[in-house]
Amino acid sequence: MQKFLSLTAVVTILGVSACDSANSNLERAIIGGAIGCAAGEVLADGRCVEGAAVGAGIGVLTN
Repeated sequence: MQKFLSLTAVVTILGVSACDSANSNLERAIIGGAIGCAAGEVLADGRCVEGAAVGAGIGVLTN
C-alpha cells in the first residue's frame, strides 16, 4: 500500500506541475484524480476510487 501511495503522489505531483495558473485548484484536483485513478487501476488491481481520492487530495495540496 505504501508503494502505491508514494508512486501515486510522485505521478500526481509531476502531472499537476503543468497547471501553473493562480486559480487552478479544481484543475489540479481533476488531473490528480485522473492520474490517481489510472495508477489505482494499474498498480493496485482495480482501486480506482482510492487512487482518485489520494490523487485529488495531493493535487489540491501541491498548490
